[in-house]
Amino acid sequence: MNEKVLEVKKLRTNFYSNNKCNKVLNGISFETFAGQTLCIVGESGCGKSVTASSIMQLLPDLGRIESGEIIFHDNGKSIRLDKMSRNGREINSIRGKRIAMVFQDPMTALNPVYKIGNQIAENLLQHTTMTKKEAHDKAVQLLREMDIPNPRKRAEEYPHQFSGGMRQRAMIAMAMSCEPKLLIADEPTTALDVTIQAQIFLLMDKLKKEHGTSIMMITHDMGVVAEMADTVIVMYMGYIVERGTAKEIFSNPSHPYTRALLASIPVVGKGKNQDLQPIRGVTADPYNRPKGCQFAPRCDYCTPVCEKMIPSEVNLYGTHCVSCFHRHVEVQK
Repeated sequence: MNEKVLEVKKLRTNFYSNNKCNKVLNGISFETFAGQTLCIVGESGCGKSVTASSIMQLLPDLGRIESGEIIFHDNGKSIRLDKMSRNGREINSIRGKRIAMVFQDPMTALNPVYKIGNQIAENLLQHTTMTKKEAHDKAVQLLREMDIPNPRKRAEEYPHQFSGGMRQRAMIAMAMSCEPKLLIADEPTTALDVTIQAQIFLLMDKLKKEHGTSIMMITHDMGVVAEMADTVIVMYMGYIVERGTAKEIFSNPSHPYTRALLASIPVVGKGKNQDLQPIRGVTADPYNRPKGCQFAPRCDYCTPVCEKMIPSEVNLYGTHCVSCFHRHVEVQK
């Protein structure tokens, strides 16, 4: 059994605005393991990025963890991240060192007025005992490992002088500079062409294998999930509706939402005339949610019980679990 790196238990995170409460995360639970990639998938607004922000204690002022536990296992210690102050010394000693994050848009995550090499070196200077020269040399080495050409020259350049793919690789270099135990990647290949996406995936897979890093990948793209995932969590409006290994999810998707996601993407080898099925309807107003299953208003299998009650999670087989009253309709025997 692989080493457990992160445990999230019954996490509830709310956002407060104009005297209204948006219950973004509704008691979600999951785990990550060393040397494995967990993909969290779902539409925009399902709570993927808020999950990452809750773990990293990077929630905006209007966000608050209401209940639950976030436990980080490191060197034999179990550390309660949810109990730490957002800007306290404890969480700052972990962020960037033991847990690192690659953000969706590197152009906004990178400081435009600082050289790339200096930004990578800054993380090393904060979390290690390296000298400035040692940190700069390490930054150049990391850029070289990210397959960035002329790394010593590039280290002296600014973010706007890098292409989108190179900026993302520089972000990964910064995230991996202290060899973190957990890497959180929030939509790391958005707006990149497929060739650069493939390079980023290969790079992350290489880092996982060489360093035993646990990767938590956040995405809305089921193609990315098929490429990267060991295990998969499907989220909808702050709930986990299905979970399992990548093989279990793709070979036997058992929640109507999961099946709808898969039906909406093209399949390689089936040509350009594929009959893709968009998911009908739109997500509900988060301030006026359905009483029962959150997917009920968009579901072809909805019955009165779905509109009244939220289904409990049921194990189908192996690690494959689903929260649906009509899962038997979806399971392929």
